[in-house]
Amino acid sequence: MDYNKFIESKKKSHVSSGFKVDDDFLNSKLFDFQKYIVKIALEKGRFSIFADTGLGKTFMQSEFAKQSVIQTSKPALILAPLGVVDQTIKEAKKYGIDIEKIKSDIFGNPAIYITNYEQLENINCDEFGCIVLDESSILKNKDGKFRNKIIESFKNTPYKLCCTATPSPNDHMELGSHAEFCGAMGYSEMLAMYFVHDGGETSKWRLRKHAQDDFWNFVCTWSIAIKDPSKFGFNEQSYELPKLNIIEHIIPVEKDQYAMFSDKSVSATEINRDLKKSMDTRIQKTAELVNNSNEQWIVWGLQNEETMRLSKVLNDSINVQGSDKPEIKGTNLLGFAENKFKVLITKTKIASFGLNYQNCHNMVFCSYDFKFEQFYQAVRRCYRFGQTKEVNVHLLCPESQVNVRKSIIDKQAKHNEMIDQMSKYSQKADYKISKRDTNHSIEFKQPLFY
Repeated sequence: MDYNKFIESKKKSHVSSGFKVDDDFLNSKLFDFQKYIVKIALEKGRFSIFADTGLGKTFMQSEFAKQSVIQTSKPALILAPLGVVDQTIKEAKKYGIDIEKIKSDIFGNPAIYITNYEQLENINCDEFGCIVLDESSILKNKDGKFRNKIIESFKNTPYKLCCTATPSPNDHMELGSHAEFCGAMGYSEMLAMYFVHDGGETSKWRLRKHAQDDFWNFVCTWSIAIKDPSKFGFNEQSYELPKLNIIEHIIPVEKDQYAMFSDKSVSATEINRDLKKSMDTRIQKTAELVNNSNEQWIVWGLQNEETMRLSKVLNDSINVQGSDKPEIKGTNLLGFAENKFKVLITKTKIASFGLNYQNCHNMVFCSYDFKFEQFYQAVRRCYRFGQTKEVNVHLLCPESQVNVRKSIIDKQAKHNEMIDQMSKYSQKADYKISKRDTNHSIEFKQPLFY
């Protein structure tokens, strides 16, 4: 066997394990592009949906779970971030889909259940015929015990669906965890097939130049990436978001008396200590912005002391913090979406994923760090399809942390490049589902929910 034939023999395609479903059996409230995606996912059986925020992943994943329950006569499970659980139940109910919170480890009738990721240890995963990972970017840490626990726990589950808007903001290799979860290819096998060591650092890999087409075509066998449905030939409405205004406020920082030069950069380990130098000024500036407005605001902070002090100076505010009981967190996060108070104060690690806050179009990052994905997702709580107003994002940037902002900008560029690449290949992919069967114009009467 020559070399080319050898390489060809090693290629692995995702084997479909699902079933076909007619449009008549799908929820009639699904938009055409959503029907198209759900039908692909069901036919594949194990699939990933990388759809931009606001394109209806909650509706699509709920319908996928519902159809799997009908097919298998076994319950389906949705795992989601804690703050998203109640909102998912509420959103699904709008479309006539009932989802229940898990209250015990006994499941009598086939139904759709939901719980937060932290409860995975308390669940008998063998009970389910379907698993849905909401905000599946939780899989991205290849060495994480939790990532491995998820993959192992649902190894034999027949129907699997991953849903996220940010599958891999910094590194193509992070897609390997999604491929492994979907049963398409193991992480190490994917590295060996498509990647090469980057220089002398054995922990870093880069995509082989000659393997780019093969790699992205392989990714399209078990996933779809979509930013704008019109690019796929669907014409329900225009998918242009309103203007996003990034407003930077440079916050002066007192120079260290022992420093010879003014430092314009901090490391990840120094950032929290450095933030204390400007805390008073940042809190004062945040209060000035928020209290002089009659509109709703989200205020993001990094430190407990910071968010607690903010809650004392911001009018009509609720501080959602890590120490809150789960039911209190859920009530307050949902309460902000229902306009029950003016200001939500919280951290990106608590509320940056999955929540729908199109009711709000103003936010302040009183502080932020190098974590691009949390920053991106936090902005997207308001800046998403269904938003009708310009979104104003105020960044309070200490002059000693200019490099933090630059890092976010650089990662944003890499993210856009990768998502554009994935979407381009998805548009060309032959999923063997006819768009003509579902592609007709629908009057757009309500916002799409995530």
